[in-house]
Amino acid sequence: MTATVTADVRMPHVVDVHVGRRVRVRRKLVGLTQAGLGARLGLTFQQVQKYERGTNRVSASKLYETATALDVSIGFFFDDLEANADALETISSERAVWTFLASSEGMELAYLFPRIRSARHRRKILELVVSLADD
Repeated sequence: MTATVTADVRMPHVVDVHVGRRVRVRRKLVGLTQAGLGARLGLTFQQVQKYERGTNRVSASKLYETATALDVSIGFFFDDLEANADALETISSERAVWTFLASSEGMELAYLFPRIRSARHRRKILELVVSLADD
């Protein structure tokens, strides 16, 4: 059986999501709408929305302008990033699973692997994959 995945596996980087959340929180604290922040940055509200969701990565120059517009240091956007390390690791693990399932081989393995009745055989297959991955 060969299957394809139709889900979009291009997930935002966890740091981009974190920075976007910090932008949103600060924007709301200062009483700006997405359109208002967009106007200050020369962007559409849709672009601000994409930044806040982490869908689009904020360039260094735009991050500088955003910090200025929101009256914070650039470091503000990275505060608590280390405190969220466990959540970031979970998201990275999820990304690995989606990347695996996005390949036709991954889908086929995911479909067939549980059909192998022997736990010993499944373990041997896993050992083989681990040894090949280390090469």
